[in-house]
Amino acid sequence: MEHLIDHAWVQEFIDWWLITREYLQEVPWWRLDAWLSRFVFYYPLLMAYVWMLGGMIYYVRWERKRGNVLSDLPILTEYPSVSILIPCYNEGENVRETIEYLLHQQYPNVEIIAINDGSKDNTLEILHELADQHPQIRVVNLASNQGKAVGLRTAALLANSEILIGIDGDALLAPNATAWIVRHFLDDPHVGAVTGNPRIRNRSTLLGKIQVGEFSAIVGMIKRAQRSYGHVFTISGVIAGFRKTALHDVGYWSPDMVTEDIDISWKLQLAGWGIRFEPNALCWVLMPETLNGLWKQRSRWAQGGVEVLFRYFRALFNWRSRGMWLLYLECCISLCWAFLVVVMLAVVPLGWFSSEPQEALEDLSPHWTSMLLCVTCLIQFAVSLTIDSSYERKSGGSAQHYYWMIWYPIVYWLINVGTTINGCFKALRKKRGQRAVWVTLDRGLRQK
Repeated sequence: MEHLIDHAWVQEFIDWWLITREYLQEVPWWRLDAWLSRFVFYYPLLMAYVWMLGGMIYYVRWERKRGNVLSDLPILTEYPSVSILIPCYNEGENVRETIEYLLHQQYPNVEIIAINDGSKDNTLEILHELADQHPQIRVVNLASNQGKAVGLRTAALLANSEILIGIDGDALLAPNATAWIVRHFLDDPHVGAVTGNPRIRNRSTLLGKIQVGEFSAIVGMIKRAQRSYGHVFTISGVIAGFRKTALHDVGYWSPDMVTEDIDISWKLQLAGWGIRFEPNALCWVLMPETLNGLWKQRSRWAQGGVEVLFRYFRALFNWRSRGMWLLYLECCISLCWAFLVVVMLAVVPLGWFSSEPQEALEDLSPHWTSMLLCVTCLIQFAVSLTIDSSYERKSGGSAQHYYWMIWYPIVYWLINVGTTINGCFKALRKKRGQRAVWVTLDRGLRQK
């Protein structure tokens, strides 16, 4: 056992590293700390302008021509039946209001299928009560918690319609949203899904106000940009329309994926189906307003994204999947960026890469470069809120929350870096085939 205690190799490694570091310092072009700091700084700066450019292209190409159409309905050539699917788990406090909103859809042929997925509260009783009052409501009861993917698949198989719309049990769907979603399926037979435009309902705390801007400047802007560039990373699980034929073609939702919305988005696009973004399909949702709830939610989103990167890596070798290559590459680079931020914040200050670590962090300190990043962030929010504000008139407009966006780089960037890494490790530890079931979610603080 003495050879196991011999640490001579440690000293050899230290000597090798000191020599290597000295060489790297003599050749600034190859200094790791310089390259890391530049990548950590310039990558989000570059992507901010990529998203802004794509968002403006989308606005000019598709939104500007519509004018002020928020309160209007699109003129459709036909009105096929639509099935709205509502998977519910412990939604006793929200599902009544959700269904009452659905009953006011400005669409002539709608059925509502509510799925009680093993709820432990009074959700099932409320659903049966509403079904007795309204004949267009059907209730599906699953005795145990099977997960959202299983609930959606069960309802889709039982639905009478070719066009399906899925919303969450706490979501309030705008009355004209169904018509706007159906429009895309009628215009293009190759459209497999349409993602709607989620808006934040609860805005009583700082986290709630910041998320209003985030869903506009980050979520909405990225969806617009990705649609302009060809492919969308994910539909919004809280509001999305589907063509049943497309779902059947890809095997419906995967029950073992933590985020069924990201998974079905990749399955559809890898199979050749298109995904569209419809900003007029508004849906008001509840979001976490505590740091603990936000951490759990974003960790789950990150885990779902990493699971998709692992599962569909081989599928990308198919030439038909070439349109997804850039999207996949961008996701991988973003993942690497999160890990490198941690390296810069935790390792570089120790002097592992440089004898003067403060130089490696100069771009992250109060400096003109960090000011440029903050200004770019505010410009991105200003552009997106300008585009998106007309869709928020019911809530008083999102532009009023612009003031709170100054906190986004401080609060959310650090949270997103942490949740990305946490989600990555969770995805690595998860066993393939393990069922993804419902968990209790933070729905924020609601004003009475």
